[in-house]
Amino acid sequence: MNKLFPSATEALKGVVSDGQLLAVGGFGLCGIPEALIDALRDTGAKNLTVISNNAGVDGFGLGKLLETRQIKKMISSYVGENKEFERQYLAGELELEFTPQGTLAEKLRAGGAGIPAFFTKTGVGTVVAEGKELREFDGETYVMERSLVPDVALVKADVADKAGNLRFRYTARNFNPAVAMAGKLCIVEVEKIVEVGEIAPDDVHLPGIYVHRLVLNTQPEKRIEKRTITEKAGV
Repeated sequence: MNKLFPSATEALKGVVSDGQLLAVGGFGLCGIPEALIDALRDTGAKNLTVISNNAGVDGFGLGKLLETRQIKKMISSYVGENKEFERQYLAGELELEFTPQGTLAEKLRAGGAGIPAFFTKTGVGTVVAEGKELREFDGETYVMERSLVPDVALVKADVADKAGNLRFRYTARNFNPAVAMAGKLCIVEVEKIVEVGEIAPDDVHLPGIYVHRLVLNTQPEKRIEKRTITEKAGV
């Protein structure tokens, strides 16, 4: 099976439609499938619900889809650094399912493992638990969280072989493996594609069984979210 597509546009063709549930890898601006996000914007798909740790920044990452009003709901853990997100949310134009970061990661992991729900202590006694089932185990209260199984997963990796086996680069791994495993259809943007067998077995971070389509992007932008410089007297 040939998993390699000539462009992000071709990889999304016939896959994305209005009203879908999508998951997008990345943490802050690290490990963002930027070419796939651009191609998703160009499809014009609307009323999307997007699962992602955060919503990019203004003019980059998922921030581009907010600017074009293609996202109707975000399922996220962190929503700072994005003025357009703030404006839409406060104006009632954007829905938000605010989810603790560890819970979000487990929702995706569980979805990929075929586990429909799980119990966690995180969020008990807060708005996070409102409307959800509570249960007691060994004298402690837990809240039930449903897993997430997106229709399409958009993922960024460093290297793939032609079978779709993936290797991520340092912290750019972040949410990407969990997103890939959870998606019914997984599309991966990579910086390098090699022959099968060129990635040592111990270096495979995610097996190709989870990957359906591959796109090569050899020149990603790789932004730095913030650069902080400490001022010192006399310098």
